[in-house]
Amino acid sequence: MSRRGLAAVASVLDQAASSATNILVLVLAARLSSAAGFADFSMVYVTFTVLLGLNMAYVGQTLVLEKDPDRLAAACRSGLAFTGAASAAVGAVLALLGLLLPGTTGWAFLALGLVLPLVLLQDGLRYCFSALRAPERALAADALRLACVVSALLLQPEGASAGRLVLVWGVSALPALALGLWLLRPSVRGAAGATDLRPYLRRGYLGQRFVVEFAVGNGSSQLAVLGLGVFATPLAVGALRGATTLFGPLNVLFNSANSFGPPVVGRASGKRGVVRLTALMGGALAVTGAAWGAVLYALPERAGRALLGDTWQAAAALLPATGAQYAVMGLGTCALLTLRVLNPKATLSLQVVFSLLSVGLLLGGYAVWGVAGAAWGLALGSASKAAAGWLRVARLPAPEAAAATTADGVRAA
Repeated sequence: MSRRGLAAVASVLDQAASSATNILVLVLAARLSSAAGFADFSMVYVTFTVLLGLNMAYVGQTLVLEKDPDRLAAACRSGLAFTGAASAAVGAVLALLGLLLPGTTGWAFLALGLVLPLVLLQDGLRYCFSALRAPERALAADALRLACVVSALLLQPEGASAGRLVLVWGVSALPALALGLWLLRPSVRGAAGATDLRPYLRRGYLGQRFVVEFAVGNGSSQLAVLGLGVFATPLAVGALRGATTLFGPLNVLFNSANSFGPPVVGRASGKRGVVRLTALMGGALAVTGAAWGAVLYALPERAGRALLGDTWQAAAALLPATGAQYAVMGLGTCALLTLRVLNPKATLSLQVVFSLLSVGLLLGGYAVWGVAGAAWGLALGSASKAAAGWLRVARLPAPEAAAATTADGVRAA
């Protein structure tokens, strides 16, 4: 297998390890906690997930788009320094909030404030390794993180408080953080360029656009669920959630393409090379999504009930629509990846318009055709975003043409 192929496999495995960590943390916390304790832990973990996504959008996404090899080391040092400073500031606010909140909830938020710099720095190393085209180092650190957090939580007594579980979860990131820094050191030590936090604070910094995209994407999905919950029965919402949950492995692939694809795709020659590579990736993801949907649809009822229990029967009826949605999501993911590499500022308007359109189609589909209509509405929204993304890619000027246009303008002036 080529080095590029090995890097792609390592990226997918790393994303899988990160996703498995998040899932197992929640499963173990639910087993160890009382109902009230798990409610506190869930509130804290949702807060962490939002902060993790914001840091990924603000720092990580811009870092993996860095193309100048002479600036990579300085960019990695600056990104980690900003993550450390920002997470310490936010952690202090959370710790203060925890002191003000009463009872176990306050202790849980206090614990999150104390460990937030550790967990965000450990996750931020993944994007440094991606930018340096060394995803196998990220995989090593995240595999150690997975082993440490599972072992640490398994050692906790039943009925442990949310604050204790949050503290143990955060401190267990230390070995992975130490390993990641040790693996990163040879790549950034002695390299040219000073650590500089000023670009992250300037107006017009690219990460600000990515934060808006993240907020709109996550906000619209939550709005869709809330809106459906207002009009639909709990069974309908559960069926839609259940059908989407079955496609979790594909989310790992899509997240890998978004997080670690730009450095790999950016090595292609010119617009034609980038588009050829991302189109192949999009086709592969689309075929994988359709095939996964077909496999799930063919499952016998006994196997389906083992996965989703009583929700299986209602969710199974939505699998054709959800499978179609994930097939076109593969195409849309790679369209946005293409735009990220060729013109990063072109993705914000697409995300805003078509995320809101998906919400409207979901609610409109439910009004016309029930929960099946809602599922097909999501599929239509994803297809519209994919089509618009590739149309935007087709309209991008080739680098040579753009350079010629700029030169003509200079001569005319």
